Amino acid sequence: METDIRFTHQTLVEQCKTGNTSSQYELYGLYVDAMFNVGLRFLGNQEDAEDIVQDSFVDAFKNLHRFKYESSFGAWLKRIVINKSINHLRVKRIPLVPMEAHEFHLADEEPEEVDAVDIQKVKLGMAQLPDGYRQIISLYLIEGYDHVEISEILGISTNTSKSQYHRAKKKLLEIISEL
Repeated sequence: METDIRFTHQTLVEQCKTGNTSSQYELYGLYVDAMFNVGLRFLGNQEDAEDIVQDSFVDAFKNLHRFKYESSFGAWLKRIVINKSINHLRVKRIPLVPMEAHEFHLADEEPEEVDAVDIQKVKLGMAQLPDGYRQIISLYLIEGYDHVEISEILGISTNTSKSQYHRAKKKLLEIISEL
């Protein structure tokens, strides 16, 4: 019988809802590394990622009564981390440039063939991307959101999400080729 992923760690979550601090610590231990990686991909800064993750856990435990097992606890927490990361970048005023502001459009271009690229080069390239580009690439390629979801998360149009993604991908390929 297959287990429904939404109920992963249900016992721990329910104990946390009652204020059990050892269960909170255990749940924290299970998810902190993964959530830190999500924050780091978005923010590109270890200290900011650590702060966002801590704030996310505090908010999650304060609002655990709102968690209704519509997704897994990890997915729910990940959404909190992503939203906090995006809000942090907004405060820093990292601009996303609308597609209409550029004289070129990448929608008509054919997809480029990419040879097997060393993962380390991709990581280094991602770290060199501007925050807005890294944010779009992370949401689309790593977190698996589609452009409609990204547009809702970031408060931009779907076309802007698509154009930013294409520009980010092009810039990432340029960076990788120079490494």
